This record gives sequence, structure tokens and C-alpha cells, in this order.
Amino acid sequence: MKVHRLAILSVLCLAATAAVADSWPSFRGEFARGVADGAALPTSWNPATGENIRWRTEIPGSSHSSPVVWGERVYVVTAVGDADVELVLGDEGGISLSSDREREFSWRLCAIDTVSGAIAWQREAYAGRPRAGRHVKSSQANATPATDGQTVVALFGSEGLVAFDTQGSERWRVDLGVLDPGLFGEASSQWGHASSPIIHEGRVYVQVDRHAESFVAAYSLASGEQVWRVERDEKPVWATPTIHQSAERSQLVVVGGDFDRGLDPETGEELWRFARDYEVKTPTPFVAAGLIILAGGYRGNELYALDVGAEGAVGGEHLVWTSAPGGPYTSTPVAYRDHLFFVRDTGIFNVLDLATGEQVLRRRMEGTYSASAVAGDGKLYLASEDGVVRVVAAEAPFEEIAAVDMEAACMSTPAVADGTLYLRCGSELWAVAKSSGGD
Repeated sequence: MKVHRLAILSVLCLAATAAVADSWPSFRGEFARGVADGAALPTSWNPATGENIRWRTEIPGSSHSSPVVWGERVYVVTAVGDADVELVLGDEGGISLSSDREREFSWRLCAIDTVSGAIAWQREAYAGRPRAGRHVKSSQANATPATDGQTVVALFGSEGLVAFDTQGSERWRVDLGVLDPGLFGEASSQWGHASSPIIHEGRVYVQVDRHAESFVAAYSLASGEQVWRVERDEKPVWATPTIHQSAERSQLVVVGGDFDRGLDPETGEELWRFARDYEVKTPTPFVAAGLIILAGGYRGNELYALDVGAEGAVGGEHLVWTSAPGGPYTSTPVAYRDHLFFVRDTGIFNVLDLATGEQVLRRRMEGTYSASAVAGDGKLYLASEDGVVRVVAAEAPFEEIAAVDMEAACMSTPAVADGTLYLRCGSELWAVAKSSGGD
């Protein structure tokens, strides 16, 4: 009965994904699934010759934020400093902090034309010295914006939550205070805020984790007025919350350092909680085939799949499966064609059976990875810190099809919309799509 239910829900999820294939409105796209089917995507491209490259655009400043897409616009945030920003990639930086606090920055939202790649407009949301520090591998603009096609909301960390219309006029802003998550129990440790806002049915949901007085809140998309707020007293995390909507109920899935929770999006009331006491949780939760997929924790731990109808303290029948240890540390898995795919930060590529959590494949892949995998058109796209984007077949034997060197670190998760792959690598945004007769 459970397998039959999973098969039906998998078909429904694929249909819903195909329906929004022309937009990518928030981190990892609609409902954080990371999947965009319904269009032919490129198998390979060549930055040097321009093969399958629609355009490339220099974005001022530095940011790990991912692009979002709606209609004829791509939106990105950035922090433009008074000097080049130094990043320490891989594990070389340990838990070290940057020295950015004494520098001047301009936090901006940029709108790029999807056809030409030209910057249509950019708006400054805040200028000055950062109110909080960052890890040497982080940036001063980590959170991905969100849009519903009429409003674009960007969370600039400690510099505030700001809403713009699609022409760049500011609608409202909310000061969320200093957002300083870091090593638990070390108040001086500030690694940079990363949780992105999401939009659903006229509300903006944000997760504010820091050393003290953390909270989850809902704001009116029209006015910025706070609708509800739930305080959180637990270890800080860097994950983005996710909305799941079904005929039975809607829920806001929120990762926490001590408990993961499902909240009622209307009121913030707790629907369920799952004890998962790990530090440094980064992967975003999402729902696939009737399962809530949870991952993350320092150096990577087990993955967990909860029944989407979970209630109360989760255990027993609501915990559908637990994987073997060795899940992703930084990146979020992607569920696609009955499998769960992820690459660990150290370059270990994994394939799990979505229904059971059993390991199907594990192999080493060159590079170090912070960005999450995305999928579409039977392919997976994995962008590495080394600047190489790998294209992998999403069916057994899951062979690597291509490896394209972008010649700049790819810290941001790609976006996919209308048959185009949007890659943010270094200071450039690329639009990659099949040309006539191309692969």
C-alpha cells in the first residue's frame, strides 16, 4: 500500500513541477524541489567558444546567493565592497572568520533581462559596514531572493528584509536585527546568515537563526506587517524553510538544531516535531513522493524520510526510513525519477532509492561541493567550488556525461527555467541553453 501511494504521489509531483518549468521563484525552485522538467536542457556547453551559451553577465560584488527567475527577469543579490572579497574554499579556512567588519559594502538587488543578459536595474538596499561577521568561506550576501512575479523579496542578513516591485521600487522593509549564527556556544563566532525567504499565498516566511532570540515569522507580502512569530531556543542552523501544500493540509517545514518541525503556515502552530540533534545543519528540507526529506549536520549524517502526514512527536510509523551515515554536509539532495541524489562536500556522489533510503550507488567525484544538485530532462547538474559543472545521467548506471570548467568557483545552486540553466560562478552569471541543433 505504501509503495502504491508513493508511486501516485510521485506522478503528481512531476506534473506540478512541469507546470512551473518556466519559472524558478525561490531557492531550489518551486517548493525547494530542485527539479525542472518539460524542456530540453543542454548536455554540454563551452564558455570559451560560446557553444550553447546564450549570454554571460558580470555581476558587481560578491555573493553566494542563487539566481531566481520569473518571466523576462533573473534576480540576484550581491554585496559590493570597497575592495575585492577574499574567499577561502574547501576546508582550508577551518572555523576562521573574515575581517570584513571594518569595510564598507553596498547590498543590492539586481534584475537581469533573460533574453539579452543586460542588467535592467539594480537597487541599493543598505550601505555601510556589516552588522555581523562572516566565515572566510561565506559571503556578505548568502540568502537567495524570492518572487511571485509581482514582488521580489530579498533578505540581506543583518541589513534587513526588503521587498521591491518588479520595476525596482521599494515597497517595504523590516529590520530583523543582527543575524549572527555561528559555532554553537561561542557568541564571538559569526559565520554569516544564509536562510532564504520564501513566498506563499500572500505571505513571506523567514527563519532567523542566531546565537540568541532566534525565531520563525510570517509577514504580509503586501505590507511587510508581521502576521505571526514563533520564538526558537535551540542551536542555530543555515537551512531555508519549505512550504508543502496538499489536499489535507499545508505545512511549513522548518529545520532546527535540536528539532525539525512542521508548522501551520496560517498561525505558526506546531503540527509535528522530530528530534534530530545535530550542529551546523545546512540542507533545506523538501517533500518528494509523500516523504519529508531531512539531511545535514556537521560533516554529514544519516538522511531521514518522514511521512508527510506526521503529527505530534514523530517516531514509529511516521519515520518511514533512515539512511546509512554519510549524507551531505552542505548541499541539499534532489529527488528525481524514484531516486535521491546528492554529492557530499568532499566529492562523494550518492544515489539512494527514494522509497526505502537504501544506497544504490556511491562513487568519488572530483572536486569540492557547496552548491546543491538540480535536475531536469533526465540529467543532474552539479556545480563545484573548483568551477567545474558536472552533468550526470539520472538513470542507471548514472554515468557522467560532461564536465564543463567555468574557470571560477561555483558556490551558488543553479536555477533552471524555460529550457535555460542559469549558473552563478565567481562574479559572472551565465545563461546556458541548447542552440539550434546543439546537445
